[in-house]
Amino acid sequence: MSARVGRDPVLVLASRVGPDEKCLLTALRRGGHAAEVLDTNALHRAASGPAGPGGLVLNREIGQVRARYAATMLEAAGMTVVNSAAAVQTCGDKWLTSLALARAGLPAPRTVLAASPAAAGEAAAELGFPVVLKPLIGSWGRLVTRVRDAEEAATVLEHVAAQPSPQAQVVYLQEYVDKPGHDLRALVVRGEVVAAMRRYADDWRTNVSRGGRSEPCVLDPDTEKLAVRAAEATGADIAGVDLAEDRAGAVLVLEVNHRVEFAGLQRAHDGLDIAGTIVDRIAGGAS
Repeated sequence: MSARVGRDPVLVLASRVGPDEKCLLTALRRGGHAAEVLDTNALHRAASGPAGPGGLVLNREIGQVRARYAATMLEAAGMTVVNSAAAVQTCGDKWLTSLALARAGLPAPRTVLAASPAAAGEAAAELGFPVVLKPLIGSWGRLVTRVRDAEEAATVLEHVAAQPSPQAQVVYLQEYVDKPGHDLRALVVRGEVVAAMRRYADDWRTNVSRGGRSEPCVLDPDTEKLAVRAAEATGADIAGVDLAEDRAGAVLVLEVNHRVEFAGLQRAHDGLDIAGTIVDRIAGGAS
């Protein structure tokens, strides 16, 4: 690794320190922890490198690939990484998330993976229009497309087929969930929902990063249990679980996010210290 740090500090792994990371660092130091930033850009390790003294790392790396590989390096050095490399791999890939949810028997939109754009056209017809195309790896609702009919599908898939990356030509499709104007985000930390919000938007995508409005909510016991089980299915100790209620009233798991941006949740829960709650549950109180 690139630099030596103090004895057993709590490290915050990040290549960019944003408002959420600053809140976590403040909460850690307030709790008596020697908290430092570990810059992902400066991280390196030999495969045969010795194990270190251990310690805790909060994985806040924004880049999906770097977050996973950095976690493997730190875990090989004997450190506890939250979220782990395995959790990052599962949550960061929508298909792997869908498989984990299916294996756990959790309700989710019907989902199909097509190995090529040509196969995706047939898969979309089998799912039934409208369908939603999502990139395997991505956040903030980017490149998520609602396709209304076969003609639109042909146009979109022609564009997908022209992408240079082989991964971009693997097509992830889900049935469109006709939500009643909102969806839910639950923050799950070590098996407990610590906060939840209902998200509204004029667009069918309700991401706060896209201008969605949020308000605090309390989940009913069944929905809370579903959110916890979804986090457990993916192995995430800290998870942002997105859920949606369909028109029939059934609650479905849409996604499980391993790197939770909680600024919107914090605004919705004025007076609740989200960062402090995360730190208390992951790192404990003052040492």
